[in-house]
Amino acid sequence: MIIAENVEKWYENRFHVLRSVNLTVEKQEVVVIMGPSGSGKSTFIRTFNGLEAYQKGRIIVDGIPVSHNVKEIDSIRQEVGMVFQQFNLFPHLTVLDNITLAPIWVRRWPRAKAQEIALDLLERVGILEQAHKYPDRLSGGQQQRVAIARALAMQPKVMLFDEPTSALDPEMVREVLETMKNLARSGMTMVCVTHEVGFAREVADRVVFMDQGVIIEIAPPEVFFTKPEHDRTKQFLDKIL
Repeated sequence: MIIAENVEKWYENRFHVLRSVNLTVEKQEVVVIMGPSGSGKSTFIRTFNGLEAYQKGRIIVDGIPVSHNVKEIDSIRQEVGMVFQQFNLFPHLTVLDNITLAPIWVRRWPRAKAQEIALDLLERVGILEQAHKYPDRLSGGQQQRVAIARALAMQPKVMLFDEPTSALDPEMVREVLETMKNLARSGMTMVCVTHEVGFAREVADRVVFMDQGVIIEIAPPEVFFTKPEHDRTKQFLDKIL
């Protein structure tokens, strides 16, 4: 589903943020990316849908190359949903309108179809009763679940999560993680940047560790968290476990 080969990126031609990064994500696979702040993990997944440009290498998503071609980028973004640290909901729109906006304007769906799918998704993420409220009436966990439903409304083939629980109060983290777990169990292809160890242990097919723009180690969670090969990985795990 995703092929990244020898991806290189610099900021302002000085800071080398991604250094020959290689990763393949299979269909229906869940990959969790971990690493210290500034390791390049968020930048890396943002290259998958063109939110961050890269200078060398190649990235292919569902057979479409990620390039400077606007049409190709648009095609990829229609197939790749993304959830960020901040919820980025439109405050002047209800929950239902936030979710139906893109399907109506991008997919060109009739409003009735978009609303039907949106309501089904709200039920799926456990907040159907919030459909006609405005975002400021919701908790942080509820807003993040709306953001997940909004991304799913476009019926993407891949979901990217960029530290989706880092802006939440601790008691709200669980409800968002449960939504993500259910999504993974449904067979969605997912790439998640997160430090939620319990989520990675339970859901990930593979865990990727990045540091200083390089992938240091890739392993199944049962190996990654118990028998990491690299000293840098061991140092990182000693601090978060």
